[in-house]
Amino acid sequence: MKILFLTLLDFDSVYEHNIYTDLLREFIQNKHEVFVISPIERKKNEKTHFVVEESSKILKLRIGNIQKTNVIEKGISTILLESTVIKGIKKYFSDVKFDLVLYSTPPITLQKAVAYVKKRDNAFTYLMLKDIFPQNAIDIGIISKKGLMSVIYKFFRSKEKELYKLSDHIGCMSQANCDYLLRNNNYLNKNNVSICPNCIDIIDMRIDDFEKEKLRTKYGIPLNKKVFIYGGNLGRPQDISYIIKCLKSQLNVENKFFLIVGDGTEFSKLESFFSEFKPKNMKLMKRLPKEDYDKMIASCDIGLIFLDHRFTIPNFPSRLLSYMQAGLPVLACTDSNTDIGKVIVNGEFGWWCESSDEDEFSKILFKIDKENIEIKKSNSYKYLVDNYSSKSGYNIIMKSINNRM
Repeated sequence: MKILFLTLLDFDSVYEHNIYTDLLREFIQNKHEVFVISPIERKKNEKTHFVVEESSKILKLRIGNIQKTNVIEKGISTILLESTVIKGIKKYFSDVKFDLVLYSTPPITLQKAVAYVKKRDNAFTYLMLKDIFPQNAIDIGIISKKGLMSVIYKFFRSKEKELYKLSDHIGCMSQANCDYLLRNNNYLNKNNVSICPNCIDIIDMRIDDFEKEKLRTKYGIPLNKKVFIYGGNLGRPQDISYIIKCLKSQLNVENKFFLIVGDGTEFSKLESFFSEFKPKNMKLMKRLPKEDYDKMIASCDIGLIFLDHRFTIPNFPSRLLSYMQAGLPVLACTDSNTDIGKVIVNGEFGWWCESSDEDEFSKILFKIDKENIEIKKSNSYKYLVDNYSSKSGYNIIMKSINNRM
C-alpha cells in the first residue's frame, strides 16, 4: 500500500522516536510505502522541501505559525492549514495514488485535505483520535459556547463532525474515548470506532543501580530519596495551580524528591513558586532533548501525570509510555472521566486520585511509603510490552482496513 500520513508534528525522519514515527516504521517493515506531510512553521525561515529515506518520503511543507504564538495568528494559521496542505498534495503528490490516509487529532482542520485524497484516490481514511476538540477547550475555559466565543465553538464543532463523518474508521486511545465519542456523536456507526491506543517501538530503558546513581549525580538528584518525576507539557490542561498545591503539601519532606521537567504556557507559574519557596526537595528544569529526558526518567522512581479535574473528555496522555518504558510505576492525578487511572490501577502498576484535592495526593504518597514498589515497576514494563507496542498498533489498523475491504 501507499500510505499518506498527515500531521502537525515537525520531524525530519521516520527513524525518530515518537508514537507516530514508530508506527510508520511498522508499515515500512511490512513493505508499505510511506509518504508524510510534516509542516515547518514560518518562523523557522525554511522553504518547503523533501526529506527522502528508504521507503519513505517526507514533505516538509511551509505553513503559518501555530505553536507558541498568539491566539490570533494561531487561529488564522489553523484555518488556512487545510488549503495549504491540499495545494501541497496537488503540487508534490499529483503522481501518487494513495491507498490509505492516516491522520490524527489535533488538528481537526485537515478535513478538506483528507476529503480531497479520499475522493481523488478512493483511499481508506483512518483517524487516530488523540484529542477531542473543541470540547477540551470548553472544559478548561479557553473558549465558550456562549457569547462571541460561541461562533468559534460552532465553527470548530462543525469541522469536528465533518472529520468524523469522513473517516472510514476512528481509532481511539481507550475504551472511555470510544464511549465518549459514540455518546456525543450518535450519527457514527459503532462498528467503525475501536480502540487503537498510543503505541511505541518498545526499547528497554530500565537501568541498574550503578547507572541510576551516575545519572542522579549528573542531574543533581538525591541518591537517598524516592524521586517523583513529572515530564511534559506545563500548560492549562495540567492545571498548574493544582500541581503547585500538591508541591506545597510536600515542601521539604525528608524522604521524597520532586522533579518537574518540561515547558509550556504555564511554566512561569512554577518558576514563581520555586523562586518564592526555594524548596530543598524539589527541582524545576526546562524541557530536555529526548535522549537525555529518557535517561533522566529511568533514574527516578515514580512517574506523575496531571490533568485538570474539569475535563469532561477522557484524555490519555502519551507520556505514560515514557514512564512505562523506563519501568516506572505511575501516579495519575486526573479528572474522573478519563480511564487512564483505571488502566493503571487494574494493571497493578500505579495509583490514581482525582485532581481536585491535594489532600488526596498526600494520602496516596503516604500509601506509597508503605508499599514495596518493585512489583509495580515490573508490572509497568510488562503492561507496556503486552499492550502498547507499535506492532500491535499496526495490526489493529490493518485489521480495520481488511474488515472493510
